[in-house]
Amino acid sequence: MEEVLEQEKTSLGTIKIANQVVAIIAGLAASEVEGVAGMSGGLAGGIAELLGRKDLTKGVKVEVGEKEAAVDLYIVVNFGVRIPDVAIQVQENVKRAIETMTGLKVVEVNVHVQGVVFPQEAKEEETAGRVR
Repeated sequence: MEEVLEQEKTSLGTIKIANQVVAIIAGLAASEVEGVAGMSGGLAGGIAELLGRKDLTKGVKVEVGEKEAAVDLYIVVNFGVRIPDVAIQVQENVKRAIETMTGLKVVEVNVHVQGVVFPQEAKEEETAGRVR
């Protein structure tokens, strides 16, 4: 069953935003930040599974109330970036996107850095699975 946030009643009816919509907004906003290689599906056997832009809700956990939201993001960063700066940019971008698009007040954006992608790994992933 899909969880739905009942945000507001108007004279015309009720406006409802699904939790998954908030998660998609957060995932897209996080992946737009320079230095973020992608979202992480979690640690499986000590290796972070790097997810592309196809499933933006993976690596995102949201708690949505009637007027507030809290977000946990699991990201992988590119090698060479200053991780605290990237994390702060992610927090700001996610907060701004959710508040602008939904009207919810974002009370927390927790960033969990799950791994680092090295330039060589990125090139290998791009060519993996291609027929030669």
